[in-house]
Amino acid sequence: MTKVLIATEKPFAKAAVKEIKGVFDKAGYETILLEKYADKSDFINAVKDVDGVIIRSDKATKEVLDAADNLKIIVRAGAGYDNIDLEAATANNVVAMNTPGQNSNAVAELAIGMMIYQARKQFNGTAGTELKGKKIGIHAYGNVGKYVATIAKGFGMEVYAFDPFVKKAAIEADGVKAVDSAEELYSICNYISLHIPANEHTKGSINYDLLMKMPTNATLLNTARKEVICEEGLKKVLAERADFYYVSDIAPDCAAELKENYDIRCYFTPKKMGAQTAEANINAGIAAATQIVNFLEKGDKTFQVN
Repeated sequence: MTKVLIATEKPFAKAAVKEIKGVFDKAGYETILLEKYADKSDFINAVKDVDGVIIRSDKATKEVLDAADNLKIIVRAGAGYDNIDLEAATANNVVAMNTPGQNSNAVAELAIGMMIYQARKQFNGTAGTELKGKKIGIHAYGNVGKYVATIAKGFGMEVYAFDPFVKKAAIEADGVKAVDSAEELYSICNYISLHIPANEHTKGSINYDLLMKMPTNATLLNTARKEVICEEGLKKVLAERADFYYVSDIAPDCAAELKENYDIRCYFTPKKMGAQTAEANINAGIAAATQIVNFLEKGDKTFQVN
């Protein structure tokens, strides 16, 4: 019997697990659950004889993939896939996929929610500012960026975007002003909503020089990856500009230092929160399960990333 492992140190909601298992039951597959595991060795042992794997933020390292003797496909339930060693997956003839778009609305709503929270001084009783009339820049205009743009326009914000991989005409068709560079975007906008992936070109790219271009009373919102931020540059900006704010759903390595020194000017959620809605949980899980079945039964490689 075909076996599929759901390896989630941060588990899916029970309703999502039920839906995922339903997809595999219909296909005649066995579903194996590994939740809240304490050690990487638990993951390594669990993958040894499975045909497919679904993960969330779990690390599918070379060690894990080398141990998976029968593995044919691994799917990350979410948009990012930097937690999968793609080179090792390819070397082991494993197809790696993500589920783009399934968490997009949840992440966008979180970004806007954190923006409101920070604009109102984290609801500490002092006067904040309104979003209406402010300029928001969307750095990477993918699925999440489009949702952020739609919501921000509803608040009466001026919306700008930069994405070298999306045609300006496509961005402007959504009523968003497209700019030619990240430098231009940051120099215009009071708020930047960051949605770039973490890769060799982007890691540490959000640096001191770029952030210092932002206008007075600037806020950087990061619901992407902590690795894209140059933390030394961020610390320097916060030290030099009392009007600069940083909000993220993934705490930087220097989070304790930032909170100690800047407190109300920084906010980090207790854990990565972008996909933490009932709807996103179910949508991403079902998508991952369906993609595994479609690949194993039909050879469908849509959303392959390696």
